[in-house]
Amino acid sequence: MSIENPMAGAAEEPHPEIAGLLEQMGAEPMPAFSSLSPNGARAFAREMFPDPEEPTQVGDIMELRITDNDIPIRVYIPEGQGPYPTLVYFHGGGWVIGDLDTHDETCRVLSSEADCMVVSVDYRLAPEHKFPTPLEDCYAAFEWVSENAETMQVDTENLFVGGDSAGGNLAAAVALRARDTGGPSIARQVLIYPVTDHSYDTPSYDENGEGGMISEDDMRWFWNHYLRDEIDGKHPYASPLQAQSLDDLPPATVATCGLDPLRDEGAAYAERLRDAGVSVEHHNYEDCIHGIAQMVVEPMDLTRARELLDDTVTDLRRTIEE
Repeated sequence: MSIENPMAGAAEEPHPEIAGLLEQMGAEPMPAFSSLSPNGARAFAREMFPDPEEPTQVGDIMELRITDNDIPIRVYIPEGQGPYPTLVYFHGGGWVIGDLDTHDETCRVLSSEADCMVVSVDYRLAPEHKFPTPLEDCYAAFEWVSENAETMQVDTENLFVGGDSAGGNLAAAVALRARDTGGPSIARQVLIYPVTDHSYDTPSYDENGEGGMISEDDMRWFWNHYLRDEIDGKHPYASPLQAQSLDDLPPATVATCGLDPLRDEGAAYAERLRDAGVSVEHHNYEDCIHGIAQMVVEPMDLTRARELLDDTVTDLRRTIEE
């Protein structure tokens, strides 16, 4: 799908905190993901997002392995009594990098601030496991949470799916597949700067394809590891923006960043959802780069990262209260 006119704005300059981060990255150049092996990129990502000295506190944490494929999950349980509103969360990382630990603090903040149980899914990664295996793991975990709602103290009236970047792509695909197959009901899909289209033909790629947290070369590297062939890239479960219909999907929160190569495809997905009659909250952070939802740990701990998570929490709480 060609996007000629941006539907989300961009600031002329990044937020001062982000400008400082980019300046530091320029002074100490970091390797491009596209220059590394998958294992090298995974190790580098773990170094980029260190463990906080004082993690955000939640009521309890469980580590489980579920389904026939033995998928690891980490369950963040809020204070108070269940059943709990529950967000099944898929981490970002281009389907190649990322794990439960790289997104631990993000999930802690969401659980604590939204009084919501968060189930973080450690799906299998590409290129060892190409499309559709990561999606199959995510959907299996989502179904498992629904099927074990009584045991897990899940409020099935408030069952959400969400994720950031490639995790946002997987969350959107889980919502599509649940609709297509009559799967469990989803109260809201939370798509944080999601990948929605196997295409690089947008103004935001032209504007932001270099110099940020991810580049066009990085995205090509991620997609090439994820897909088995070019035909996969046209499948709506890989490219949700290419779905023929977005009717009857759950309400959505879509977050985009003005200085992100993925801005326009995320905004286009929000617009298509609206056109299909889906209730959408689209938050665009004009002065932000890709990846900020993870930047809530020192030495980053960005104000705008906290604002993005606060807006997400507000949407979740509103859904719970309705």
